[in-house]
Amino acid sequence: MSLVANTNCFARLGSQRYPISLLRISSNPAFRRLRPRSYFGLEISESGVRKHGFRRRIVQVRATDEGFSSLDDWEDDDDILEYRHSSSEVEESDGDDLLNPVSDIDLPTVREPFLETNDALTGTAHRLAMITRGRRKSRVKHGVITNIGLMTFLTILLLLVDCCAWRIVRLPLEPFYLMRPFCISAIVVSCAGYVCVPLLRSLKIHSIIRREGPARHSSKKGTPTMGGLFFVPIGIIVAEVSVGFSSIEVRGAAVATLAFAAIGLLDDVLSIIKNHNYGLSALMKILLEVAVGSIFSVWLETTKISSPYSMKMLVPLPSPLGLVCLGKCYLLLTSFCFVSMTNGINLTDGLDGLAGGTAALAFIGMSIAVLPICSDLSVFGASMAGACIGFLSHNRYKASVFMGDVGSLALGGALAAMASCTGMFLPLFISSGIFVLEAVSVIMQVSFFKTTKRLQGRGRRLFRMAPFHHHLELCGIKEPTIVAAAYVISSLSALLAGYVGLISA
Repeated sequence: MSLVANTNCFARLGSQRYPISLLRISSNPAFRRLRPRSYFGLEISESGVRKHGFRRRIVQVRATDEGFSSLDDWEDDDDILEYRHSSSEVEESDGDDLLNPVSDIDLPTVREPFLETNDALTGTAHRLAMITRGRRKSRVKHGVITNIGLMTFLTILLLLVDCCAWRIVRLPLEPFYLMRPFCISAIVVSCAGYVCVPLLRSLKIHSIIRREGPARHSSKKGTPTMGGLFFVPIGIIVAEVSVGFSSIEVRGAAVATLAFAAIGLLDDVLSIIKNHNYGLSALMKILLEVAVGSIFSVWLETTKISSPYSMKMLVPLPSPLGLVCLGKCYLLLTSFCFVSMTNGINLTDGLDGLAGGTAALAFIGMSIAVLPICSDLSVFGASMAGACIGFLSHNRYKASVFMGDVGSLALGGALAAMASCTGMFLPLFISSGIFVLEAVSVIMQVSFFKTTKRLQGRGRRLFRMAPFHHHLELCGIKEPTIVAAAYVISSLSALLAGYVGLISA
């Protein structure tokens, strides 16, 4: 028999009386500083044990008939309640704590009178009730600190690039050439989120949590999704305004981004209508992505695009390779990049802030790489990076909104369009190292499972769960730690991609 210890009693604070609906006990250090006391006829003490490789808290509660008395020796008593909390269960859950009675006891009911409490006891009860709220605040700090670190890194990097941009391009550029669109997009998206997120919540556009995913993700059920509807258009509009609507490369990249956003929107809408996590079938989604990539390839072949080499279908590589002409294979590589980038970001979008932060770093890396070839596309990349940063103010741990497929597919399409218009495919795959890792982990997991099932009759898995970030979760690594580590790796990848792009051009 399990029950919630709901005493429905009142605590006195000064001259006011407040209802106490739930007695919460925690392993917080603030509780350990308290000596065993009695509260409303319930005597409380605590002990800690280690079981099954993780720590448990056991709190024993004894009911007495004598008002308030101290508890010195309770090991031999029979009327005991045990509260147990296992950290292996959903750690982020803030639900009610359960009390499992070891023996029959009589809990006070609403109609029974309670003894008056003094101010010290009221303060103790208030401190215990605030423990859970304090935990919730500490969780929010993880996302805030990670965001501040990411924004500081990107701001310093962009300021350095703006200071040296005229040496790279060998042309006079406006002050804060990349910093200005980045900041504008970040501020506008962050402010728009305070309007759009409540709107998505009121429209009941909620995410569908996969049953196959980690159990702790069940706490994210009901979070609004399709956040890409407001941050992707803002990034595109800021980029177009910054270049004066005069760049054909930015216009082509914007159209490709919106086309993939439309595919993601269709997938999200079907998922919500069907009330499960599968909208478009995998085959249908890939066919649509290939179709958009092929159309973009044809547009590249038939449109005049400014290039310092006076010819198309070239891939700049570091020396001694130099320029490599791929001919018609360039079009196939373009379609492959669109499909791989969109699905890579879609697979990465599984943790709070993971896809948005790594995408922002990838855009900055590509902005630096393409700066000598097409400075307008650098503005486009900086604007999209700013939009991702603004979105992170609402998507950080714990997220109040998810980007959905409409956001992840659009970001992948934007990155692939930047590479296709400039031939910077090598910097693209370097800056998108996290996305490549996530996609490869899924391919390896599926291939290994099918191969072992065919050879041994029983499928085996390389990872506990794919994509790789879920494997790390099941290994016991907390979500903010995984995201922070991904940011560090993506930062190094962005710097390397920018360097490779500059020496290749």
